[in-house]
Amino acid sequence: MDVKNSNTYGGVAAQARIRYTRPLLLALMAILLISSLTACSGNSSAGETASPSAQSASPSAPPARLAQATPGATPLTTKATGQIYLYGESHGVAKIMDKEYEAWSDYYHNKGMRHLFVEQSYYAAEYLNLWMQSDNDDILEELYQDWEGTQGHIPYTKTFFRKIKSGCPDTIFHGTDIGHGPDTTGERFLSYLKANDLTGSEMYTLTTEAIQQGQRYYRSYDNVYRENKMTENFIREFEKLGNESIMGIYGAAHTGVNEMELITQSVPCMANQLQKHYGSNLHTEDISWMVKDIDRIRVDPITLQGKKYTASYYGKQDISGVKDYASREFWRLEGAYEDVNKLPLTGNVLPYDQYPMLIKEGQVFAISLTKTDGSVEREYYVSNGKQWEGRDATWKLKITE
Repeated sequence: MDVKNSNTYGGVAAQARIRYTRPLLLALMAILLISSLTACSGNSSAGETASPSAQSASPSAPPARLAQATPGATPLTTKATGQIYLYGESHGVAKIMDKEYEAWSDYYHNKGMRHLFVEQSYYAAEYLNLWMQSDNDDILEELYQDWEGTQGHIPYTKTFFRKIKSGCPDTIFHGTDIGHGPDTTGERFLSYLKANDLTGSEMYTLTTEAIQQGQRYYRSYDNVYRENKMTENFIREFEKLGNESIMGIYGAAHTGVNEMELITQSVPCMANQLQKHYGSNLHTEDISWMVKDIDRIRVDPITLQGKKYTASYYGKQDISGVKDYASREFWRLEGAYEDVNKLPLTGNVLPYDQYPMLIKEGQVFAISLTKTDGSVEREYYVSNGKQWEGRDATWKLKITE
């Protein structure tokens, strides 16, 4: 959980060397990253059993109308001139979806925008376009079932899409992710296209390509391949629109203009790559922080260095995926900073993104780690404004009690 530093950097450390506890920190971070990736994966085919039948989709829109939602392709060398407004989210959070709907409604009604790019497969977005023209929710319900196992599989996701259908009815969705649910959503959409004599259409070609992308990704979970394909697919869809501007909703891991691909850190993330193509026409806003904008659960007394503090409790995290550990709990000690900020530091850190709540400079935190044998370790950290390896982090206090 902790990071041990060697060498000096601004009074703390430049090159962080992790002691025996590094595997715990890295394992915890890996759990969070994998969870984020799963959420970003839209509708993974893992464990899904939906029948890939054309009839099960219950499409009610005529194929000609669907074709209007997917303009003919133009060469990728053509530079579209519209503006791109990307919002980086944490998936499956109602208040974040409310913020995104508010933003889209403003673009839609006040700026005349109609094209909404989403972190979905090409064919999932085309199903949404069919649903937008239908008089029932059959398609949406089937998509929702396909999303089971992801963070998007919460009832409010359906509420979000229904709000778009009601308030912004001419919205056209563009899915630019690789083919999630290739054996369910993908095959079902192919069957629909075949049933409507659209096997020679661009929709059929792009659906097939997306399915192949998904099959390749899920064979090895090649995240570099996925990030690059997301970028390529985005450019393809955006280039169809000429001078029209768009809004996009993606996991925050894909929207940082200075960030690398989340898992491997070996290639620029999608927005980083897009900026090289579209420069100042690309605008991004990270709203994933809203998931941590939470109220304390309760107030407990905690004594530190002989003084009792009011401690705001923010909950328990399951860390059973980490060897020998079961869970950890978080408290913020109110008014403790001035009392402890001169205490020595161990050199170990815990980055802000490991906490369930928002962190500000000048705060003190107590973390209880429960091990699988039932024993509990208590650690104290301070947010003193110092970073670790370019990341905002809290630093562990050396406590002698």
